Amino acid sequence: MSVADLSTPLKFAYWVPNVSGGLVVSTIEQRTSWDFDYNRKLARIAEDAGFEYALSQTRYAASYGADKQHEATSFSLALLAATEKLKVIAAVHPGMWHPGVLAKFIITADHISNGRAAVNVVSGWLKDEFVNFGLDWLEHDERYVRTEEFIRVLRGLWTEQGYSQSGKYYDINNFTLSPAPVDVPGRPHPEVFFGGNSTAAQATAGRVADWYFSNGKDLEGFKENIAGVQASAAVAGRRPRYGLNGFVIARDSEKEARDTLREIVEKAHRPAVEGFRDAVQEAGASTKDGKGMWADSSFEDLVQYNDGFRTQLIGTPEQIAERIVEYKKIGVNLFLTCYLHFQEEVAAFGADVLPIVRELEADAARRADVDFDPDETLAGTLPSKAGV
Repeated sequence: MSVADLSTPLKFAYWVPNVSGGLVVSTIEQRTSWDFDYNRKLARIAEDAGFEYALSQTRYAASYGADKQHEATSFSLALLAATEKLKVIAAVHPGMWHPGVLAKFIITADHISNGRAAVNVVSGWLKDEFVNFGLDWLEHDERYVRTEEFIRVLRGLWTEQGYSQSGKYYDINNFTLSPAPVDVPGRPHPEVFFGGNSTAAQATAGRVADWYFSNGKDLEGFKENIAGVQASAAVAGRRPRYGLNGFVIARDSEKEARDTLREIVEKAHRPAVEGFRDAVQEAGASTKDGKGMWADSSFEDLVQYNDGFRTQLIGTPEQIAERIVEYKKIGVNLFLTCYLHFQEEVAAFGADVLPIVRELEADAARRADVDFDPDETLAGTLPSKAGV
């Protein structure tokens, strides 16, 4: 089943570096910072460069070489207040938040930002964070049972008055949140992003997510990764959208870009990468079929801790733009990107890569006899309340 949408422009997001150490676990120079002043400037650069989304990371204990982390929801709110157009996605863990409290928080952030708040629901793979906080740690598939209930509570409280829901993990009794989220044309409620490679994660995403985030994948790997989401969504009568993670190394020549990748890996912080690998690959090993986030990731893949090198956005601006549009043709709607030097490279991406992407998108649509409007948004194509 094809999910390619050639008529709508691709959307671009960047990982908010609200954790120290950058987005690769390497001692290579990374001109980036986890502090707010740097990130406020970066957010403004990104929205001026044509980026539509930013995703704040959620971590509580030091991991993947990062010894300092800012909390994701408060950081996202601050970035929303500092920008005018950028949509900021706050990553959150069920089990650490009550969905009713989070729903209220996101409504407030939505009003402060005039309808730009979004959430990325992370089922949780770092066991030590839960256990050391004294919280219940659920086995893999059970975490997705809780996640699905969590998302249904969010959407119910955002869209209904007197909402009730009875489940294994959450019981909501005739509850109304007022005010409701901002009324954005074509958006039934703040957008819900969700990721996970396991069978349970993909089935959950198909039933309740607006967007499914995939770790970095090659072309065939991406198609394989979203197949379970597509199947689940088809049964539920829904059409989620698809995002893909990619680490961007755009240089004047392909050799320079490949040399940069080689240096990143050669200077990897081996103990930190191996510690991260040991923690995250428990997720795949704990599933019934052995499928899960990072289950098949190599050491090199994990130097960028969301497999961003596997997407191969590495080369000249022209080569990167061509590869991006090849992914669009197989169903990608949004690219979640990261960089060595965020402020400079986000600006360069907007100036050097994005115009080529738009030209190639228009050409692909023309060849398919499809109308392409570079100013069109995705809002009207998101799953409606009926898909909850």
